[in-house]
Amino acid sequence: MNQSAPITPPTDKMLSRKEGSVGYVIFNNPERHNAVSLDMWAAAGKMLDAFRNDNDIKVVVVTGAGGKAFVSGADISRFDKERSSEDAVAHYNKVVEASYAAFHEFPKPTIAMIRGYCIGGGMGLATCCDLRIATEGSKFAVPAAKLGLGYGYSGLKRLVDVVGASFAMEIFYTARQFTAAEALTMGLVNRVVPDGELESYVKNYADTIAGNAPLTIKAVKAVVGEMLKDESKRDLKRAQDAVDACFRSRDYEEGRKAFMEKRKPVFTGS
Repeated sequence: MNQSAPITPPTDKMLSRKEGSVGYVIFNNPERHNAVSLDMWAAAGKMLDAFRNDNDIKVVVVTGAGGKAFVSGADISRFDKERSSEDAVAHYNKVVEASYAAFHEFPKPTIAMIRGYCIGGGMGLATCCDLRIATEGSKFAVPAAKLGLGYGYSGLKRLVDVVGASFAMEIFYTARQFTAAEALTMGLVNRVVPDGELESYVKNYADTIAGNAPLTIKAVKAVVGEMLKDESKRDLKRAQDAVDACFRSRDYEEGRKAFMEKRKPVFTGS
């Protein structure tokens, strides 16, 4: 298999590639700090679909190009075209929320690799990922209160699920930029690393996850996903089925055998 195979994107503002078992989705609008337009959101969804259906891909890393920003939110320069009427705003919001949901509900592990600004919609995207790893100089903010914008239930709930209600309110009430150290304290990021170590650290993390039993990872993501839903919407049977699949798998037998033989297991996801 090609260890660094590019995937042809529908827009040059989005890039995608494969490195072994890791897929990369890259927001590529560095001149605007990777601000996102509708066509970029649509392209990201298509890239996720490709990785979802690719059995070789075990983990997806989401990041921004240019070295100065992860994602800085919506591309305001496109608002006259994309949000100029009530119908256009409704369409815009529908597409964006569908894109967030695609990341949030993606069945494989996702890692937000954050360098620089992670602002507004960028924070929304980061909280849709399972893990967030940032450089020491990264900055985080949701400036909605400085712009008069309202945030809906889904986006706020994802943030509350990550940092808790009190920190979520602090982020919105103050609308200020938080440092990576503050983000770590809030639980907004899992790890903070020196700038020069970000790519290698994330690659090692992704490879570590990819080397573990896929059905176990899938089950954990399914069970936690159900926990985070409103109680009336939880599908506990789906969660239990995912757990049961682990115990019926050849990987479970391989894991036990490898442990007894004191060797690294070779998992197949079956």
